[in-house]
This record gives sequence, C-alpha cells and structure tokens, in this order.
Amino acid sequence: MQKKNEKLFDKIVKKDYNNELERVLEKKPYAENVKSILLSILYKLETSYKDYKQVKQDVVTKEEMIESIIYCIENNCDEIKLVKPHSKESEIIGDRTFLVEKKKKRIICYNIERKVLYCLAKIAKRNRIIKDDYVVISKTLSDLINVGACINEVEPLRDFNGYSWTTIPREIESISHNLIYQNLLLLVGNEFMNKWLHNKEFIMDYMQIFKERLEELYGKEEARELIEILKEISVYLEIKFDKKSKEKMLKQKEVVEKELEQMQDNEAFVERITEEKRKLTSEIKTIDETINNKHLLEEEYEKRNEALPLEEKIFSMRILSKMMTDEREKKLEKIEKLNELLNPQKYVGYKKELEEKEKYLSLVDEKNIDKKIDSLKLKIQKIFLKCFDKKIEKCDSKQDMLRLIYEFRYYNMLPYNFEKSIFEEKDLQKELVEETKRVLEKAHKLKVIERFSKQEDVNYELLKVIFQNRNINIEDIEIKLIKEKVKEKTEEKNQENYYIQVFDGNGIGEKKELPNGENMNKKDLAIRFNIKVKAFY
Repeated sequence: MQKKNEKLFDKIVKKDYNNELERVLEKKPYAENVKSILLSILYKLETSYKDYKQVKQDVVTKEEMIESIIYCIENNCDEIKLVKPHSKESEIIGDRTFLVEKKKKRIICYNIERKVLYCLAKIAKRNRIIKDDYVVISKTLSDLINVGACINEVEPLRDFNGYSWTTIPREIESISHNLIYQNLLLLVGNEFMNKWLHNKEFIMDYMQIFKERLEELYGKEEARELIEILKEISVYLEIKFDKKSKEKMLKQKEVVEKELEQMQDNEAFVERITEEKRKLTSEIKTIDETINNKHLLEEEYEKRNEALPLEEKIFSMRILSKMMTDEREKKLEKIEKLNELLNPQKYVGYKKELEEKEKYLSLVDEKNIDKKIDSLKLKIQKIFLKCFDKKIEKCDSKQDMLRLIYEFRYYNMLPYNFEKSIFEEKDLQKELVEETKRVLEKAHKLKVIERFSKQEDVNYELLKVIFQNRNINIEDIEIKLIKEKVKEKTEEKNQENYYIQVFDGNGIGEKKELPNGENMNKKDLAIRFNIKVKAFY
C-alpha cells in the first residue's frame, strides 16, 4: 500500500512540475518546438533522476534541479531559438553549436536537448565567482568551475535514460573541465560547490573558504598543491578554449611587464603616477563642466551616439548625465589608488600584485598547451587519490562505506580523455591499484564486501570489477569464478585456465580471463568455482 502511495505521489509531483513549466511558457514568446523540447527535458530529467542519484550519491535533490531550470527559463531567458546545422539561421553561431548572450537573455542553439540544457545552465551562471583580489585567475578559475558546473548539470539527461548509465565522451563539452569539476565535487561535496556557485556576496572570499575546507579535510600540503595546480591549469584551459581571452592576456602581459620595469626606477615611477593623477583630475573637471552645462551636455550626447551602434545608443541626456557621474566616481577611485601607491607599504604590495599577475600571464607563451594540460590533469588525479585515501581512513560505518564505494566506482568510470576512462589510464595504474586495495580492505573490515581470497592480489583481481562496471546498483553484482581445462596443441596434457564472470542485477554476465589465475592458492579462496556469489553482504 505504501509503495502505491509513493507512486501516486511521484505522479502528482511530475504533473505539478509540468504545469508549472507550462505556466511559465505561456508568458514566453517561444516557438512550439522550443516549448516542446523544454517539456521533454523536464520529463527525461524526472525519469532519469533516481538512477542518477543512485550512481553518483551526492547530488542536488530532484526538486532543486527542476525548480532551478524553471526559474532560469522564467527569469534569465527572454528568447530561445533553435536552429539547424548549416542553415542560414545558424550563421550567427558560426562553427559552434550554441550561443548564449546573457545581457540580451538570449539563447541560440542546435535542436539538441543536452545542448539546450547546457545553455540554460550557462545563462544562469554568474561570470565571476572568485574575487578580483585573485588577479588573473579570478577570471580563469571562475570559468573553469562554471564550465565544469554546466557540464555537471547536463549529466542526468546526457548519461541516464531511466534504465542504463552510459557516458559518451564526445558528448561532453570539455572532458578536462568535467574531470576537474567532478574531482572538486568528490573532495568538498555538492553542497559546498553549490553554495560557492550561487554566492552573491563578494564579501565572502570563497576561494579562501575552499582552501580552508581542503586543509581541514586533507591537510595543508595537499590543499596548497591542489590549489596551485588548479590556478595554473585554469589559465591553460582559458587560452585553449577562448582565443579572445588569450589576446587580452597577451596585452595585459605587455602592460604588466612594462609597469614592473618602470617600478625598478622609483623616481620615474613617482613621476608617472603624478602625471596620471594630473590627467585624471583634468578629466574629472571636464565631466563636471559638461554635466553642469546644458549646451556641453547636448554636444557630448550627440558625439557619443554618433559612435555607438543602434542597440547601444544612449536614450536621453539624463541617462548620459548618470553615466558620466559614474565615470567621475571611477576616476576618483583611481586617483585614490594612485595616492596609496605613493605610500611605501602600498607600493610593495602593489609590486607583489604585479609579480603575481606576471607569473600567470607568462603562461600564455606556452607553445604546447595540450601537453601542459595533460601533465597538470594527471597531477590533479594523483593528489585526488591521496586525498581520497584520507576519506577511506575516516570512514567508520557500513552506510558511509557503501556511499564511498559508489563514489570510488563513479570516479573510476569518469572519462579521462576521448579514448579511456580513469581506471584505464596507464599513468595512474599504480595509484589506482593501491587505492582499490585500500577501499576493499576497509569494506571487508566493515563487512560491506565479501573477501574472496586471503591473498591480497587475488582478492583484488576478483573484486576490482566492482569499480569498473556501469551497473546502476552495484550491490546487485554477482561474481562467478570459472575454471576450464584447455588441451595444449604441443603437449598431450590439460591446462587449467581461470575466468571471472560478472553478473548485473538482470543476470547478464561478462566473462574475462583472470590474470595469473594459475598462481591462486585454492585453499585461500572463499568462493567456489562455477557458482555465482554476491560480492556484497
């Protein structure tokens, strides 16, 4: 009776969300194909959510996920246009598959559900989630985390269909962004990352909070090392995927290098500051005269509008007056900062800030960006596994252990590149084998997973399949150890080959040869041949 009530409740919830979305769509000037694709996305997310949560464990609630999409459609999207590849309408997006214009609240996108959902996630994100105090990496690290978060929000639609979990790497906008973001989710948790992404108060320094969180969980050295690599790889990913950013950074680099060079001569530096203050003071005087003189304000209004495109023209002199007042305030702030630089302590601080900028801007000169990204991505995985080891140590209950097993399986199955998943990456094999053995040892101790052999290496070979499969419920996994006699062609004797067969909850099994099976000590086995045995207690 209880199950029937739960099913009925699910249907009511589904109907309510559809009604809510339809209510919002009634107010929007969207074409019918847009409304249809949005309703389809909502339906598929509801269908896939249960499996998504089971596989990944630490995720937002279904209600939060769906409500955020409806809120985005209602408040962030005035126009959504679906276009066909190579059509005249698609010319505006060039060789890309979508265009997101936040200021215009407009999305132009191919008629592909996962692309539309990615655009909705992107248009809802704030451009900067890291304070400007962090100079160059304020933008690059913000972009790294935001892109990763957008890819993450598409995952339940992209990889789950209500009965299976399938990841096609080429459907992921950026494997590197996704992998790094999933690393962060597994390290500090979904709740922390969501608070960071949605924090609107820059009074809170979430970069510092993130550092403190890592230190608390994994230690100061791991936190320092991880954050430094994140900063560096964020710059490389920025210049790889955004050519305009690369051009801006090259110009910034020239300015910073020139300024640092000038600071070597204190007298010349003071002279430059004084000249810049004089110039700003003159500009402020001109603004004051223009604002207080109707004739001059009219001239300025006409002059500016002549140079602006139609969509950016200033509508009235009152608006122009407000704009110029804002410009005046910014110039006053700049004069104040220049005055501070004449203070010896502020001077030293400013020089350090410039040197920090130069440190990251100099990365733009790297010739082999892909090689650098691959190298840093690998380093992040090795730090991640050291941190995950500490999660294993702290795990002290069956429930927490089962969740950790799911997380570790999810991590192993993450795409590392277009060809392979994490567990297949040869440069991580040593660390992965050691970490898998640690997970298994703790799972045996807490009586979550059966021990199949007293020999550690044999036990590992028999049970590593738990972390290398896409069965939704890994507790349903059954394992069969098979021994087959094979007659050698060269010698008249029988040889025994050993295989392991893994069965999912539907009884479908995949058979693989067991490496070094002949070295097994049969007396140490806790599993009988040719009989299916559940891996979990």
